[in-house]
Amino acid sequence: MKAPYLYHGQDLFWATPTRDTMKLTLVSEASTLISAIFIRCEPDNEEKLVDMERGETRGRLQYWHGEIPLNADKPVTHYCFKVMQNSRQWWLHGNGISPRVPGKEAHFKYNRQDQPPAWVKEQVFYQIFPDRFANGDPSISVLDNEYSLNGDDRPTIAKEWGAPVSSHGENGPNEFFGGDLKGIQGKFDYLQNLGITALYLNPIFSAPSNHKYDTTDYLRIDPHLGTNEQFADMVSDLHARGMKITLDAVFNHTSTDHPWFDKHGRNPDEPGAYGNPDSKYRNHYQFDGNSNDYIGWNGISSLPKLNFSNPEVRDYIYSGEDAVIKHWLRPPYNIDGWRFDVIHMLGEGAGAKNNPHYVRQFREAAKSANNDCYILGEHFFEASNWLQGDQEDGAMNYYGFAHPLRAFFAQKDIAYHNCQIDAEELVNWLNESRSKMPWQNQLAQLNQLDSHDTMRFLTMLENDDETMQLALLMLFAYVGAPCIYYGTEVGMEGGQDPDNRRCFPWDRAEAQHPTFDYVQKLIELRKQAKCLQEGSLQWLMAEHKQLAFARMLDDEAYVCLINNSENAKPVEVPLWQLGMEQAILKDLLTEDEWQVKDGILSMTLAGKEGLLLTKA
Repeated sequence: MKAPYLYHGQDLFWATPTRDTMKLTLVSEASTLISAIFIRCEPDNEEKLVDMERGETRGRLQYWHGEIPLNADKPVTHYCFKVMQNSRQWWLHGNGISPRVPGKEAHFKYNRQDQPPAWVKEQVFYQIFPDRFANGDPSISVLDNEYSLNGDDRPTIAKEWGAPVSSHGENGPNEFFGGDLKGIQGKFDYLQNLGITALYLNPIFSAPSNHKYDTTDYLRIDPHLGTNEQFADMVSDLHARGMKITLDAVFNHTSTDHPWFDKHGRNPDEPGAYGNPDSKYRNHYQFDGNSNDYIGWNGISSLPKLNFSNPEVRDYIYSGEDAVIKHWLRPPYNIDGWRFDVIHMLGEGAGAKNNPHYVRQFREAAKSANNDCYILGEHFFEASNWLQGDQEDGAMNYYGFAHPLRAFFAQKDIAYHNCQIDAEELVNWLNESRSKMPWQNQLAQLNQLDSHDTMRFLTMLENDDETMQLALLMLFAYVGAPCIYYGTEVGMEGGQDPDNRRCFPWDRAEAQHPTFDYVQKLIELRKQAKCLQEGSLQWLMAEHKQLAFARMLDDEAYVCLINNSENAKPVEVPLWQLGMEQAILKDLLTEDEWQVKDGILSMTLAGKEGLLLTKA
């Protein structure tokens, strides 16, 4: 039996919290026979069914209202809706509609205590791999054979800007192109013209590799990128432009060249932990007794894992008054957030023992220095345990955005194996991921199509620009903060790491690349429309390769339609669900107009066509 139309958004119109309660609104089709609707919640861990009252009728829509107590024993309140139809019942929850009560992971969620910063959902982020973005000061660039990486027989290689990147396993980490902070700051006008409002930088602290996930000094900007004073000036410039910045924090492990470890004996006056059981730093890492066997991150010997059961490590990284996490959030640097590398793997011992404790401690330490800072975690897979509000504000949303879009548009999974899903399966995946976390954390997810750790999305699509535009449209219309990986706006290609870290081709930017214009337009629309930043999501259609959804806030609604097929497809979109019975809609990308009649938008989507519609 087909489920009836039922809908509950999660912005303040649909879910209005007071001090101890939450007022909830649900909408059904007015012609649907409904005998009763209850809100199911669990105050004191016991089921409670709260009657909803029939409210106003608007056209084909019937509104229902109810109020539930917020949980007093925990920050997060779970709820869903039980709808009675004579002998049948339906349940409305975050995953959709089902004929039985859902598990709690699918309930709607509200956290009364821990909220992400309000500014995050308004941003358009831009990720920069510093060595490959722009060379502003060649005098500080790494030289050929300047040093050997981590003491290995892998000397530094200085390369010409734009030269090919070495293959993985060759010289990926030890070849340098000269990108630096001055180069980044010199492109602020370019970034603002594109519409970017926030930067996320891969690591910039002292480290021997080009990727700098092997830190040697957490309190010093790498001298081949610039100086601490230069960075403070750069952030001040950003803030004067109304922009934000998030830095990469690599606190799970260090380089073997870090003075605490000093595997290669560079500091004879103060022996490091390696080879010196009596070193004062020995317990900063995790050794097997007096031997030189130690735990490396993910089994990688060049990245020794820090020992967070040692109070001196905790004090230095997060708990001390001058801890690293707090240091960069305070003047003169005043960064706006941290992206924590492999945060799910951080803990005591070889594994991630007590991981939730340390993530909470990181959060508390950062918020004590800047209560409005962004706590962003790196997770390649499902991460809802970290996203209930008390640990991370948001995650790099691989599982809940990049993975499903990769399967839908590129027919690949995260391991680049063949994986084909249709629009219905895409919607199920996206719903399942979002429903596991509170709404505000959904809005604070960092959505990306690709990053420094993945193949470039365009390359995955085999340079199919039309499909790339569809994916970009999803990026800017969907729930969460969009993030562009540097160069996407000029059609940068790149295979798997390190080929995805090519130099920015500035000649393309100077020629005004067509993808630039498309991305710039999407950013402009996103920044203008509050409903794209924080409005509720309602799916309108998902069939085969076609889908339609709306973002709604107050009286504003944007409708996104996508045809991920080479062939034209007639569609009928039920816009009566948005209260639109008769309306003229305009495509904000092309200025074309369509007529809504009797609540239905009937049209033909061209092959590989994407539209973003609102009332004309």
